[in-house]
Amino acid sequence: MTGLDVPSRQMLLAAVALAALALAGAWVFELGFGYAPCKLCLMQRWPYYIGLPVGIAAWLAGGSRSIIGRVLIAAFVLIFVASIGLGIYHAGVEWKFWAGPTDCGGRLVDSPASISDFRKSLQTARVVSCTDAALRVLGLSFAGWNAVVSAAVAGLALLALRRDHGSSSVSQ
Repeated sequence: MTGLDVPSRQMLLAAVALAALALAGAWVFELGFGYAPCKLCLMQRWPYYIGLPVGIAAWLAGGSRSIIGRVLIAAFVLIFVASIGLGIYHAGVEWKFWAGPTDCGGRLVDSPASISDFRKSLQTARVVSCTDAALRVLGLSFAGWNAVVSAAVAGLALLALRRDHGSSSVSQ
């Protein structure tokens, strides 16, 4: 093993840590800086909510050195590949490449009972559209950065999966 070789469990841990940091970053921008997420933004968090426990379980199972670890890493990779797709889809909606969901723009779901109820709801309602990027950094919105980070997470986990695969003989 050379100094550049990174064991699979460390690579997997890096993938899990990157995913955790990305999710924490989303919460910091929402709760700390007041960036309200839209429906698609919230949907993009689900792969993190599901993937983080799977990645941790894969790490606890020994990473790619155990069959359970390999299955869990493969599931982790697939979860973040889906996350890449969600990020690309949302970024495409923001760039107007395609239409987003029809219920992602602050449209009222339930009709108010009276005009006064409607006026009250207008004073407290906060419309967050899926079609408008709240912030762009280096040309990418939060959705675009989610796709990039998800690709990095999936790539690290895939490398971890392949790292020890087939190397059953370890020199002592």
